[in-house]
Amino acid sequence: MESLILNLQSEKVINNYINENHLVKYERGILNEILTAINESDSGLLSWFNGFGTSLRHITMNLYAYRKQLEFGFTEISFDQYGWFLRPEFLDREDLIFGNPDRYSEHSIIHLGRGIYHIWTYSLNYSYGMAGGGSFISVYDKHFKNRQDALTAGLNELKEMMSSKVGNSDNSNYNQSILTATLKDIAKFEVSMIQLSLF
Repeated sequence: MESLILNLQSEKVINNYINENHLVKYERGILNEILTAINESDSGLLSWFNGFGTSLRHITMNLYAYRKQLEFGFTEISFDQYGWFLRPEFLDREDLIFGNPDRYSEHSIIHLGRGIYHIWTYSLNYSYGMAGGGSFISVYDKHFKNRQDALTAGLNELKEMMSSKVGNSDNSNYNQSILTATLKDIAKFEVSMIQLSLF
């Protein structure tokens, strides 16, 4: 596929792309910005858009990633070897483990981190036994004013996920001893948080 370079004659290419694809909200918004730049003959802005990729999909996804990272205060524009936007490094990173820390399939992790603007976020890696999932923190995760709010939200989500599988008859995917150990660890952690807040 040929690389796209946006210019003042790109309107037809963009309109065809809009008509031929199922776009998410942010894509349509960015493509409309590009069309506005074309209609206003703003070649400087088009050149800036070109810096985000070599196809409309590349440009919209990378620009959206850039704008999401700006919400956290990360301003660097850099790409990996394939031209995709690089994930910023969150500050004050912390990984809290619940369950058996010595066995990967028997513990869950709450990842915490903050951006430059002191906006915190979290993500989960969770294991029910054979079933599980998760991700590292990213600029697409929820925003929180402080570490405590992010941590509380993470604990509540993990607790709810584990509790919803208690009693499940599929003991391979939803190992009841792992669920119980994780819930016990969460409860212990919450008690220690309360005790710390009393001092």
